[in-house]
Amino acid sequence: MNKLTTYTIKKIHKAYREKTLTPTSFVDLCLQNAKQNRDLNAFVTLTKGEAENNGIESEKRFYIDKKTKPLDGITIGVKDNFCTKDIRTSCASNMLKNFIPTYNATVYSRLRNAGACLIGKCNLDEFAMGAGTVDSIFGPTRNPWGYKECWRIAGGSSGGSAVAVSSGACVAAIGSDTGGSTRNPAALCGVVGLKPTYGLVSRHGLVPLVNSMDVPGIMTRKVEDAVNVLNCIAGPDNLDSTTIKRKFNPVTLDNDFDMSKIKIGIPKEYHCPGMSEDIIDTWKLVTNLLENEKASVQTVSMPHTSVSIAVYSILNQCEVASNMARYDGIEYGLRTEEDHSTEELYASSRSKGFNSVVRSRIFAGNYFLLTRNYEKYFLKALKLRRMIADDFKKVFKDVDILLTPTTLSDAPLYDDFVSKHNRDQCAFQDYCTQPANMAGVPAISIPIRLSINKLPLSIQLMGPNLSEELLLNVAKRIEMLVDFPSLEVN
Repeated sequence: MNKLTTYTIKKIHKAYREKTLTPTSFVDLCLQNAKQNRDLNAFVTLTKGEAENNGIESEKRFYIDKKTKPLDGITIGVKDNFCTKDIRTSCASNMLKNFIPTYNATVYSRLRNAGACLIGKCNLDEFAMGAGTVDSIFGPTRNPWGYKECWRIAGGSSGGSAVAVSSGACVAAIGSDTGGSTRNPAALCGVVGLKPTYGLVSRHGLVPLVNSMDVPGIMTRKVEDAVNVLNCIAGPDNLDSTTIKRKFNPVTLDNDFDMSKIKIGIPKEYHCPGMSEDIIDTWKLVTNLLENEKASVQTVSMPHTSVSIAVYSILNQCEVASNMARYDGIEYGLRTEEDHSTEELYASSRSKGFNSVVRSRIFAGNYFLLTRNYEKYFLKALKLRRMIADDFKKVFKDVDILLTPTTLSDAPLYDDFVSKHNRDQCAFQDYCTQPANMAGVPAISIPIRLSINKLPLSIQLMGPNLSEELLLNVAKRIEMLVDFPSLEVN
């Protein structure tokens, strides 16, 4: 991996201005990294032509027009469940294997308008249903940390995006986060993973999984870069009725941020069975660092955390059943040769188009939504979701930020992970992350140190709705204190 591809956006732009590096040469370096590390399987499609054209346009703005944009010449990856005009968007599924969108997702449009250069579309679990990026029709993604010694998962479902950033194929990547799908792989791959407040970033053009929880997420190596990307993609969108309508004020970072005025909450319910000693020690380490910075740290209670996974699973599967109903083999997507009846065409197309994970969630969701089960499962889950959200509202009256682990361990071995049921793995891996999605609050995962296995260990910060500036300033301060080592991939 060329060291230049680990530079921050600020450092890259400085090199462009000094002409020690150009946008086109940087794009070429990132494409070379992506090709050299193809065995990591971070990308399902490399967009060489798109990247090179974007690089040429950025170079013109730097050296001819002198009117640069915030992300000019900055390479990005985009998870393959965001629509990209004239570029395949497959959701890593046979159902959409050959789907070519006619429009761009708002997130990608805004990145392009800011000058970003698309390196490629990133791998994921099929339709973003998973916690390991092991269920893609294009094969699993490998975690770049120690991958030559043993094969560990990248996390999911945005594992391809995390690996693309971690391995130096791009400066930033976009994932989607429904229950932790940006923060989980970011934590396991040693990068920053930001889930903004629900509605702060448009979902237009994001193939839906769970409409009420899906949030476009951001992955970078440094907090500062996550801020730069967020400032380019956040804000109202007339194409998405769920976006927050008020004007977005760009986030600014304060290098002299005063932690003495910040109240940090440690929710006792997040100390759960199965959490590794490495994770617990990392949690304590960051707690001590914040106390040394004069922050006020106190134990708090989030009483409905224990039911959160069950509630999330029911609501997830109900919305999945609804969203997947559109894939019937008629309008678009895979269509089999079955012609005996419309019903058999639907059944055949969906059976061959979806993998067992997707089919099982559709079956479960339809079961919960049956008339005889609707009140018993779906309505009860909605009521409990409100109680979980109320836990956050109540706790944020006493503290400014919550500090928790992101995952319960470092990156699991691939064989260990796939030997267990996907649904069980999602419940285990998402324990600390999915409550933020049900409440809609912002959250960020930050790499802290290496485990005894020399793998990344991360912690998570969560804040009240629209507290991104506070959250990112605290994250930046922690980042400066721990100085997490960069990955070196040859």
